[in-house]
Amino acid sequence: MTSIFNASERPKYRDDAEPPSKFGLPPGKLRSLGLLGIGAILLIYLLLHLFVYLESTEIVVIQYPWGELKSHTEPGIYPRFFGAVTKYPLSSQFSFSSKIDQGEEKDESLRLRFNDGGHATVSGVIRWEMPSDSEHLVVLHRKFGSVKAVEQQLIRPTLESSAYTTGPLMSSTESSAEKRNLLLQYMQDQAKNGTYVTRTVAIKAIDPISGVEKTVNAAEIVMENGKPLREQDSAISRFGINLLPISINQIQYDPEIEQQIQNRQKAIQDVQIAQANALKAEQEAITAAKQGEALAAKAKWEQEVIKAQKVTEAQQKLEVAQLEAQAAEQYKRVQILEGEGEAQKKQLIMNADGALDKKLEAYVAIQKAYASAIENYKGNWVPAYVSGGTGIAAGSGAQQMIEMLSIKAAKDLGLDMGVQGTGNTAKR
Repeated sequence: MTSIFNASERPKYRDDAEPPSKFGLPPGKLRSLGLLGIGAILLIYLLLHLFVYLESTEIVVIQYPWGELKSHTEPGIYPRFFGAVTKYPLSSQFSFSSKIDQGEEKDESLRLRFNDGGHATVSGVIRWEMPSDSEHLVVLHRKFGSVKAVEQQLIRPTLESSAYTTGPLMSSTESSAEKRNLLLQYMQDQAKNGTYVTRTVAIKAIDPISGVEKTVNAAEIVMENGKPLREQDSAISRFGINLLPISINQIQYDPEIEQQIQNRQKAIQDVQIAQANALKAEQEAITAAKQGEALAAKAKWEQEVIKAQKVTEAQQKLEVAQLEAQAAEQYKRVQILEGEGEAQKKQLIMNADGALDKKLEAYVAIQKAYASAIENYKGNWVPAYVSGGTGIAAGSGAQQMIEMLSIKAAKDLGLDMGVQGTGNTAKR
């Protein structure tokens, strides 16, 4: 390393003085800096072993050198005094999955055996929470000492026990259909609260291999006051751990069981399709009947409309005829009244002058007829020779006939030509 002093400006040292270090510092200062660094390292070491810092997502259990165990759950700094510190998460997720991305790089699924002899593996995860009280924390720490030990020695055996006692409560085909939700419910309940007390009962079931119905022994939960009896409390609850709901991502059945489930599902689908077709046919029949009723009702009402039109037309004609009859009757009455009036008028006229004007008109007409007849007569009105003297003048025959006819006409008409005024005619 090049010196910061020029050769001509370098200080002169005594022969007995210590030469400078390679860092350009006096050896005394260098030793002081070294001691200071060692002191800082020791201070940090002491601080780390005298105190512990707790994150908000952690719980800590400290075992002091004198043997005392103390737990802390709130975030902050706590005295350690060279004690052993074990931190636990507030909550963690345990995997019993067949998927390698959810836990260990291996299949960790749980094995189930059903009451019909079928087998399956159930895969999923469950989240669990550490107890929050010091008593349970200390006991849990003394029993297991680490998160890994809690999961592998407590949580997994508890889940395996619940799976082992859940399988016999149903058949393999039931677990895939009508009791699928019960499978999850039974596992969750037994893991959290303890395994059930069960008894063996004989039931009829279909053999998954041969498909033949047979009698099998199945487990049945013993109930008391509407609640299941427990063989023992769950170890989970004894240590104050809280299990959150199980999440199942897969149930893998043995090949023959899977085939039986598929066959059953197909049969159910066939039944459902048949039922749907039957309902469809029934609905179509109902629809056709309703359409027929609708068409019949439509035709009926169309006829009713025609009938109503005809009735209306007939009613109109009847009313018109009645009106015309009333009009004719009224006209008849008018004519009768007019005739009666005219007759009465004529009667009054007749009573007043004896119909003199008419009689005179008739008389004149008769006279004209006589005159015309006499005028056109070419024969002799009297004999050419008269014997004896009668005193009748020649040529007076026509005159005498006219007078005789006139008298006859006047008599027929009731005329008295010698009477003056209205008295010269008489009623006939």
